[in-house]
Amino acid sequence: MGMKILTGNSNQELAEAIAAYLNLPITKADIKRFSDEEVFVEIHENVRGEDVFLIQPTNYPANDNMMELLVTIDALRRASARRITAVIPYYGYARQDRKPGPRTPISAKLVANLITTAGADRVLTMDLHAGQIQGFFDIPTDNLYAMPVLVRDLKEKYIGKQVTIVSPDVGGVVRARAYAKRMDAPIAIVDKRRERAGVSEVMNVVGSVADTHCILVDDIVDSAGTLCNAAQALMDEGAKSVSAYVAHGVLSGPAYERITKSCMNELVITDSIRPTDDCEANPKIRVVTVAPLLAEAMNRIAHETSVSVLFD
Repeated sequence: MGMKILTGNSNQELAEAIAAYLNLPITKADIKRFSDEEVFVEIHENVRGEDVFLIQPTNYPANDNMMELLVTIDALRRASARRITAVIPYYGYARQDRKPGPRTPISAKLVANLITTAGADRVLTMDLHAGQIQGFFDIPTDNLYAMPVLVRDLKEKYIGKQVTIVSPDVGGVVRARAYAKRMDAPIAIVDKRRERAGVSEVMNVVGSVADTHCILVDDIVDSAGTLCNAAQALMDEGAKSVSAYVAHGVLSGPAYERITKSCMNELVITDSIRPTDDCEANPKIRVVTVAPLLAEAMNRIAHETSVSVLFD
C-alpha cells in the first residue's frame, strides 16, 4: 500500500511542486470535457489499495473545479483506492457558512455533503473562511493555516522595524491576534460598515498605528475593496506604510485595478489558488508558496503521524 498524488486542472503547478517536495510522480489521468462541457475522468494507473491524495482547489471557475473534484473522487472510489484524501487548498463556497437572511442556502455545508457522498475519506484544506466548516464534515478534516509561511516572510522583511498587525474588520480579530503574538507586535482593527455585498465603508481605526508599518492580515482577498479602503484609512491615521498578507488571492472583478491604484506597498498571497497572468504581472502582488506545508501535511497523514505540529 503506497501513497499516490493525483491532480485536477485547477492548480497543476501547486500539485507539481508538492509532488517534487515529496519526490513522488503525479498519477497519470485524463480529466477532460465532453463537447457539452460534462467532466470526463479516466485514471491510467492502478490505484487499488493505495492511499490517494487528490489536489484540487475549488476557485474560479468554482462550479467546473468542484465537479472535477467530485467526479474524480468517484472514479477513485470505483477504482478501489484504499483511502481518498481530498486536498482542497482553497475551499470554494466557504463564505456561505450560515444563513445571513431568510431563504438563503448554507452552501458550505452542501459542498461538504457532496464531497463526502462522492466518496472522500478525509479532507485536507487551508485557512477555511470559518473554522466551524470543519464540523460540516462527518469525515476527518484537517484545516491548515498559511500563517507560519506568511509570518516567516514577515519576519524576514520587517526585521528591526516597528510593525502593527491590523485586522481589516472586526471578524478577523482572532487571526490578527495570532499574527501579532508570533510577531510580538501590537494589533489594530479597522471598523467598517458594509452597506451591501461587495461594498464596504471604512468607519474608524481602533488602536494606534501612527509611525508604524501596518500589516493587514486576512484569509481571502476577492474584489480588494475592503483591503484598499482599510489601507487608506491607516495611512490617514499616520501609518508609515501599509502591506497586506492574505492566504487566498481570489482577486476577481476590479481587484487588480484597485490594488494598483491603492496606497498599499505590497499584497502578499499564497499559491493556494493558481496565480493568473494579471497577478504575476502586477508589481504590487507577490506570491509565496504553501507547497512544502501541504506536502508535509500529506506525508504525515500518509504515515499516520501528527499534523498539529504544522500549526506552529
